[in-house]
Amino acid sequence: MKRREFISSGIKAGLALAASSAFPNISVGKNRSALAVMYTNDWHSRIDPFPMDGGKYQGLGGASKRSALINSIRKEYKNNLLLDAGDMWQGTPFFNFFHGELEFKLMSEMQYDAVTLGNHDFDAGLDGLQKQLPHATFEILTANYDFGRTILKDRFKPYKIFTKGKTRVGVFGIGIQLDGLVPPKLCEGVIYQDPIIRANEVANKLRKEEQCDVIICLSHLGYTYKSEKVSDIVLGKSTNEIDLIIGGHTHTFLEEPVSVINNQNRVIHITQTGWAGINLGKIDFEQHSSSDLQTTSSAMLKIS
Repeated sequence: MKRREFISSGIKAGLALAASSAFPNISVGKNRSALAVMYTNDWHSRIDPFPMDGGKYQGLGGASKRSALINSIRKEYKNNLLLDAGDMWQGTPFFNFFHGELEFKLMSEMQYDAVTLGNHDFDAGLDGLQKQLPHATFEILTANYDFGRTILKDRFKPYKIFTKGKTRVGVFGIGIQLDGLVPPKLCEGVIYQDPIIRANEVANKLRKEEQCDVIICLSHLGYTYKSEKVSDIVLGKSTNEIDLIIGGHTHTFLEEPVSVINNQNRVIHITQTGWAGINLGKIDFEQHSSSDLQTTSSAMLKIS
């Protein structure tokens, strides 16, 4: 079978299985007026579930079961978003053979709305990333990687605004320092900008100029470190206007969002699903008044 035919048949078979899967109805937050934010991070080309080999994660994950779970939630929530915090690529032979094409096609079929870039999403180089972009129907957002001197100039936006019912949601991406994580030849010309400065600039613009009700940062900085390295915890405490940080990179399993106090003395929520597509995170936002939008429930849904 030719490579193109193999990829096409794999997508069709996987999503056909998802469509027919008898996933149970989700019992949390059955409120069709709420905004359901679904999210993943660091799924690392894990197309199939982990094998039944007695390992810690045996039987968990898999793109088809994730798709079924996402579709089940969408049936309950008219207003929804599906987001990813990076490292979509690298980790199984699927990436070695297809260099990100299958991952992007599957995520497009699942109707992801927006993602940010992780360090492993540079593993095919800038030319490899450029080659796979036509397969991505979702927005790739990055506010602190400047691609202006590369072949990817003007290919990525810092943020995107989604209107869901009466709610305006601003989503932006923040990436980790690539030095030491990505070979220089694979990201040559990419200029790294301070994540805290850029996050504040973008979040303030989304709140004050774009009049967003909810501001979500897709971060691939990592949850927390023992060193002074900028993490999601540091970002949350050092910024204004962000409501939710969906994180990645450190493969941290958080059963529920962690809260910190930001520069405005307001609560900001930080979350991460672990890795390998084992979990699908979900947080509901609900409008209580014209100026009061709150999280009403959260869940970490295991894909098994």
